[in-house]
Amino acid sequence: MITLKGENIYLRALEPEDLEFIHAIENDETIWEISNTQTPYSKFLIKQYLEQAHKDIFEVKQLRLVISSYEDEPLGMIDIFDFDFKNYRAGIGILIKEPLNREKGIGSEALSMLIDYSFTHLGLHQLYCNISEDNEASFKLFEKQGFSKIGLKKDWNYVNGSYKNEYLLQLINN
Repeated sequence: MITLKGENIYLRALEPEDLEFIHAIENDETIWEISNTQTPYSKFLIKQYLEQAHKDIFEVKQLRLVISSYEDEPLGMIDIFDFDFKNYRAGIGILIKEPLNREKGIGSEALSMLIDYSFTHLGLHQLYCNISEDNEASFKLFEKQGFSKIGLKKDWNYVNGSYKNEYLLQLINN
């Protein structure tokens, strides 16, 4: 089981007890744009997902971790996705569930730990993320960690009746 400890938070593997927390996140329509979700997820499907969450990143090409306080309160999730061990790269996504917990350094600390884990333990050469053109908080978070905008995907996502651009950001481990 993976546990990464920071000063104020830690990242841990998914547990069966996370069912309600993940269900709440996956069914929160206000964040569907970020996760590219189109429909609600049932607790049954999330339970099945949790039962498979122990599989190796090299097999499933993904690692999802819970961002937790030291009081064991789940605060959010951080993912490695599209893990490409041939080209030594992966995508990263992050979400702090409650707006009142955002912009308090939680995301920055979690992202810093996952970047270090990705470069040190997984041996990745580069990480990337995709950010909607109007998500200033995410730009600030990722750019603070050294990510650079490298491309614009025009009319990439169809959201609430109109198209939105999305930026591709990248961090290369030198």
